Amino acid sequence: MQERQLRRRTFLGGHIIFNDGGSSIDCTIKDFSEGGAKLAVENGLAPPERFDLQLNDGRTFSCEIRWRRMDFIGVAFV
Repeated sequence: MQERQLRRRTFLGGHIIFNDGGSSIDCTIKDFSEGGAKLAVENGLAPPERFDLQLNDGRTFSCEIRWRRMDFIGVAFV
């Protein structure tokens, strides 16, 4: 059983980047931990399974989707 990591609530803007940088979806990072994040998106089914998450502050993370809901996705940093 994996240990849960402490998540901090945030309201950061970001972009889901995929197709080798050719496509992007705006998102809001709702909570954030060392190992992953919860993202608010317009359509939770739109992002591919793996993508880069670029925060408005310039940080970028490689992500893999762990779960999807209508307007949210949970990602793990890989």
